[in-house]
Amino acid sequence: MTIYSQLMPKRDRDQPEDGPGLAGFGRYAGPATLILSSLADGPKHGYALTKDVEEFAGVRLAPGTLYEALARLESQGLIEALEAEDRRRPYRLTAAGAVALRAHLDAQRRVTDTGLRRLAANWGTA
Repeated sequence: MTIYSQLMPKRDRDQPEDGPGLAGFGRYAGPATLILSSLADGPKHGYALTKDVEEFAGVRLAPGTLYEALARLESQGLIEALEAEDRRRPYRLTAAGAVALRAHLDAQRRVTDTGLRRLAANWGTA
């Protein structure tokens, strides 16, 4: 079990394994979160996604990681491919993707808020 999976909130029994949120993505939730967050700003092709993620998160997604995550997100209906432009295929967030991203980020916010509150109470830092 990874530290990330230990921090993830437990899934509600009535919630499907793959939604809402990104709980069904397991170890792939990190790249999926970054990609969905980038696409929340508008459609982008692979290179533009990589550059945007690197800019806002300081993370460089390797091409294999990026395209595997894009295929996964598309198969789940969270993003959709648009018509290719000059050999570049842009992707855009779907309504289901926006709902899943919001649910996942809300869960992560709860973890972050709890961690910061506990640090402040016990270590005097926030």
